[in-house]
Amino acid sequence: MRPAAVLAVADVRVSYGGADVLDVAALEVRAHEVLGVIGPNGSGKSTLLRVLGLLEAPARGEVRWRGRAVRAADALEARRRMATVFQEPLLADMTVAANVALGLAFHGVGGDEREARVARWLARLNVAPLRDRRARTLSGGQAQRVALARALVLEPEVLLLDEPFAGLDQPAREALIPDLAAILREHRVTTVLVTHDRGEAQALADRVAVLIGGRVRQLDATADVFHAPASEEVARFVGVETIVSGRVVAREAGVTLVDVAGRRLELAAEVPAGARVRLGIRPEDVTLARPGDAAPASSARNRFAGAVARVTPSSPSVRVLVDCGFPLVAAVTPRSVADLGLAPGAPVVATFKASAVHLIAADVWLDTVARPGV
Repeated sequence: MRPAAVLAVADVRVSYGGADVLDVAALEVRAHEVLGVIGPNGSGKSTLLRVLGLLEAPARGEVRWRGRAVRAADALEARRRMATVFQEPLLADMTVAANVALGLAFHGVGGDEREARVARWLARLNVAPLRDRRARTLSGGQAQRVALARALVLEPEVLLLDEPFAGLDQPAREALIPDLAAILREHRVTTVLVTHDRGEAQALADRVAVLIGGRVRQLDATADVFHAPASEEVARFVGVETIVSGRVVAREAGVTLVDVAGRRLELAAEVPAGARVRLGIRPEDVTLARPGDAAPASSARNRFAGAVARVTPSSPSVRVLVDCGFPLVAAVTPRSVADLGLAPGAPVVATFKASAVHLIAADVWLDTVARPGV
């Protein structure tokens, strides 16, 4: 049975200066899940979070708390059952322990229970040794851990996270994300995470909503969003860098054969012969080797000779554009660039599995498929 929705929006629209910035027909946050909301800058993510957190009233539509529409008179009570962590920790100029206890005082929790909760969450976020430090002396990563402790100590029914790692340096992010993931799993905290970082969503979210232009373009389990994007627009945002067109020529031995620029590409999906398709391949799924190297033991059925067209350093991988009859992007390590001698013009062999080729839903069928024989 699907878990009940704790928080939801229905037919919500938000406009600024006469322009719609958010238009969401339906979105629900299920009990005990982490819902990731991802999208490019300006897509409406933070606006959606403010609406869900009852900090901004939509021009149209409603927010529902456990199935009931929240009226203005009920908003304060519902907000008291949520906690929000922003990109900036926004700590008061007091000690770490006093910051974490602040919300409990507002909720009327005192005495031994308050001290026990503060101590537990300081320890859980690995900042217990800092309890007597003034907040202004903390590093960015330490301050954000304290902000999370201050939110979680309230035992909220819903935790709202608005780009909580965006202001942190890489080491602080890499240390905090697994710690938070373990906490959310262990305590089954119903959470909405807004982020523009795909890796954060993959590490933390059970489901992901892709918000582009103020609209939800896909809402699915996290793995489905990243490995089976519903449209070319979503595919490009979630990191599918190779998107090509082709025509299905046959189906053999359980795979579909697609002609892409004169090359036969194998696809692990059933598509009728004659169909024109758009296909996507993630750079992480492509392996490169030198032409003379022995082929590794692998189930990769797609193997194409080509030449390096461009090498682009990025983090954490290097992007290598290969011309193999069609443009193909691979993500490799800096060491592989050196070991394989990857430079413009260098010959390479690119391999990837049939299961790594994703059929993009938009613009899949042509009239020749819909009307056979035409």
